[in-house]
Amino acid sequence: MATFLYRLGRFSFRKRHFVALFWVALLALAGAGAAGAPAAGNSSFSIPGTEAQKAFDLLDERFPGTSADGATARVVFKAPDGQKMTDPGNKAAVQETVEELSGGSEVVQVSDPYQGGGVSRDGSIAYASVTYEVSGMELEESSREALKAAAEDARESGLTVEIGGDALQAVPETGSAEIIGIGVAAVVLVITLGSLLAAGLPLLTAIVGVGIGVASITALASTLDLGSTTSILASMIGLAVGIDYALFVVSRYRAELAEGRTREEAAGRAVGTAGSAVVFAGLTVVIALVGLSVVNIPMLTKMGIAAAGTVAVAVLIALTLIPALLGYAGRRVRPAGEKSKLLGGGRAKDKAERPNMGTRWASFVVRRPLAVLLLGVVGLGAAAVPAGSLELGLPDDGSQPTSTTQRRAYDLLSEGFGPGFNGPLVIVVDAEGSDDPQAAFKQAGDEIKALDNVVNVAPAAPNKAGDTATIAVIPDAKPSSVATEDLVHDIRAAGADIKDGTGADVLVTGATAMNIDVSQKLNDALVPYLVLVVGLAFLLLIVVFRSILVPLKAALGFLLSVLAALGAVVAVYQWGWLSGLMGVEETGPIMSMMPIFMVGVVFGLAMDYEVFLVTRIREAHVHGEKPAQAVVTGFRYSARVVTAAAIIMIAVFSGFIGSSDSMVKMIGFGLATAVLFDAFVVRMAIVPAVLALLGAKAWWLPKWLDRALPNVDVEGESLAALDRAADKDDEDKELVRA
Repeated sequence: MATFLYRLGRFSFRKRHFVALFWVALLALAGAGAAGAPAAGNSSFSIPGTEAQKAFDLLDERFPGTSADGATARVVFKAPDGQKMTDPGNKAAVQETVEELSGGSEVVQVSDPYQGGGVSRDGSIAYASVTYEVSGMELEESSREALKAAAEDARESGLTVEIGGDALQAVPETGSAEIIGIGVAAVVLVITLGSLLAAGLPLLTAIVGVGIGVASITALASTLDLGSTTSILASMIGLAVGIDYALFVVSRYRAELAEGRTREEAAGRAVGTAGSAVVFAGLTVVIALVGLSVVNIPMLTKMGIAAAGTVAVAVLIALTLIPALLGYAGRRVRPAGEKSKLLGGGRAKDKAERPNMGTRWASFVVRRPLAVLLLGVVGLGAAAVPAGSLELGLPDDGSQPTSTTQRRAYDLLSEGFGPGFNGPLVIVVDAEGSDDPQAAFKQAGDEIKALDNVVNVAPAAPNKAGDTATIAVIPDAKPSSVATEDLVHDIRAAGADIKDGTGADVLVTGATAMNIDVSQKLNDALVPYLVLVVGLAFLLLIVVFRSILVPLKAALGFLLSVLAALGAVVAVYQWGWLSGLMGVEETGPIMSMMPIFMVGVVFGLAMDYEVFLVTRIREAHVHGEKPAQAVVTGFRYSARVVTAAAIIMIAVFSGFIGSSDSMVKMIGFGLATAVLFDAFVVRMAIVPAVLALLGAKAWWLPKWLDRALPNVDVEGESLAALDRAADKDDEDKELVRA
């Protein structure tokens, strides 16, 4: 592989006009496709194989035209102090709002609070439910504007009016912090590479790669039902790895120049060595992201594949566009150790050059490996302690900031009707196989009413055929509580008895039940996913490092860092530590997909640093250095760049903490924390300590396995052979002349 990539690097350097034109054309093509595509909404949400989804599908079949998965909105009214919603003036304002909302082009029906029991017992609060014929992801912007306008008209009468439900779902915003993250990345690149031009190359190529990826996602959003969150997460991961991959190639190019090689040769060597590490690091990220499909949640699968595509583009750009741009830059990108005049280059050195920080740190670790190892493991173990209290759920309006109308509507409904009113359960009774459907409906209602934690059970509402009915159940506790989850399980357990007695199937659905089913499905998939992803990457790393213990150490180190990061997420978003600093207005359960998403993404990113750092150590070992010295050599050449890459990735991920979307905010914090732990504790401390303790045993591989594995030559031994052959030719020529 090193030889192939070496030739690719030289080709890209020589044919830079062609390569640059290709990427510019690809960016323009993707941009044109995005410009002409319909705007993306939020991806439709379905969970195959769950009871809640089965009930939704049954409702669509048995209640045609009711839009079981259509968007809903609750317009909540509160009377001024000392008044009631039943007062004539307030009642007239509400009925006028109901009439105004009923005229919407996508509206199926609007409930009248005074006819459907929508007024609280004390008369201070009322609500009208609006049902739309399409889902919140497909709702026209004009319908949302009409909903807001109707609420604003009602406010003019003196009422407090807020809107809840999924009809107001908005495209999440990432905020200005993302720009700050890129700014931090730029500063780190300038310091690391010692040149404004060299620092600009990784930023430029990362932006090109993310532009192609996000534009392609936007162009295909309508066709493939890709939501707005998909492009945000793809840009988050693509930007981070794009900068890092380009940084490693540029850094290796400068190191090759410092060895005295020509610029074209240095470009080829950089792609042949650092480029090999980029390929395998990218492969681990792609495996982790595509592996999300095993969960069988379409939205998560699409997010993973889209992000994996952006990572693949970042890898290809690092291998081709970077050497092409280095060709354009010429002498303005200086050898390693030299700075541009603008940054202080060209000055005479007053004293002998000292060993760099990476060399000093690695030397310290190899002298005291056991102490460093124990300190790192204990520290990460302490950070992981809060993960033992992890509670999972999916965000609802109760987790929104208090400044939003959705959150204020949620609070008003809780005040007027109880906390469980925000998470009603929909019971679907399928009596098609029952001899007496009406008796089945009644028995289902009676048995559910007798359960604990039930506030109200509405009468059964059968369909026209009379073979299926829905029953609305209001729990006593809020939607995200353990008590409500227990109630869902109790209803499903009671459904088995009802089926035995009547032959009717009882299914529980609704947003609350769907969230519970999603959490359970994600929990069930976590271990198989972990086995698949870690197993495949473990095999890949055996091929890369030609070792059993090094990949095993990499996997165990990853588990430490991801558990510590989950502990930090629990401490901030569930316990409320530093919540004000992180902009967390409401603590609660951790998003259900957080553990599995972090496992996938963090594993891929952790392997990036493992590959970049350990390949340089292995390269030194393969070229004859003793194990301890190889660790020091590897750190001398790669610690500075890995540190810079980690800081850049942390900065980029931290930028997404400013997002308006709670899922994106939490993922940004979790990934930034995981990279911090993994890069600076696991890879920079635990890895060299373990390698120092293992010595030559770290690179042990059974002979039969060594013969069976393909030789991918990540350390560039084949390029060293080219050097030896060239030197031999030179010697032969000298002998001929003599």
